[in-house]
Amino acid sequence: MGLDLKPLITTAPIKLAELSGKVVAIDAFNTIYQFLSTIRGPTGEPLMNGRGEITSHLSGMFYRNVNLLMENVKPVYVFDGKMHPLKAQEVERRYKAKQEAVAMYNQAIADGRMDDAVKYGKRTSALTDGMIEESKKLLDALGIPYVQAPSDGEATGAYLTKTGAAYISASQDYDSILFGAKRLVRNLAASGKRKIPGKSGYVDVEPEIIEHDNVLKETGLTHEQLVDVGILIGTDFNPDGFAGIGPKTAIKLIREAGRLENVSKVKQHLAEVPYQEIRNIFLKPEVPATVDIRFGEANREKVLDFLCVQKSFSTDRIAGTLDRLQKAHESRSQSLEKWFG
Repeated sequence: MGLDLKPLITTAPIKLAELSGKVVAIDAFNTIYQFLSTIRGPTGEPLMNGRGEITSHLSGMFYRNVNLLMENVKPVYVFDGKMHPLKAQEVERRYKAKQEAVAMYNQAIADGRMDDAVKYGKRTSALTDGMIEESKKLLDALGIPYVQAPSDGEATGAYLTKTGAAYISASQDYDSILFGAKRLVRNLAASGKRKIPGKSGYVDVEPEIIEHDNVLKETGLTHEQLVDVGILIGTDFNPDGFAGIGPKTAIKLIREAGRLENVSKVKQHLAEVPYQEIRNIFLKPEVPATVDIRFGEANREKVLDFLCVQKSFSTDRIAGTLDRLQKAHESRSQSLEKWFG
């Protein structure tokens, strides 16, 4: 679900070309879930090979990353580590929602309601340990580094931007801002239109950037106060937030009171929420002691063996895409030689 800061944040459009040569720390789980949800067949079923193995995540990871590499963007994927105990309630909520979606999907298929099947199918996505390992294997073959976070992946992604190891963090969730990411890009590599869930219309979708310093200036808050706003609204660590308090009300209350403990409207309920622990999750997150990021070159043979031999992807399509990546790399190298020659 993530934190709902959208009403409080001003975004700016950004093109992939503006990230050329820059390191982007990508929330791996968030990204893979997107692929599992959106890359589906005409009746809402995930992409599979002839053996019934789900391959939506691999298709998304391959084509998305080739697109980034062709633009000279340097992706680094950050994988979640152990889940904080306070996140259990949100995880349980998501699990129940998936179970309900599975039941509705099966009924829609049985009734021949294909539009509903597609809608419910997107909600049934489940990320498995096997998918995570397969994604890492593909990243290795593409020469793309990844970081194993000790806990929350967004916390480590934000940390990479604060240390300068990455220029920007990439995720669909706004939690990265509460973790202190200097910059956040949403809709990375997306361009064009996205279907409105449950409706027949579409909306324009373009990558957008959010600057942490701008958020603080626009809201007139310190980072610590912004975290308190998040707690009032509800985070993954207290998903229900405080009853009757949305983003605009939360920011008004914190501006007036200064900090969560001084908000009279919620004082009687503070004992029910481990707010100080939630604060520490965002303000003092668990991050790696050291990070070693090394970029490599795509290994054509490894990619073809994994995707085409092991996972039954089309050899012509994968090879053709790798050819385009190689041509883009050669063209960039020739341009640099002319520039410095």
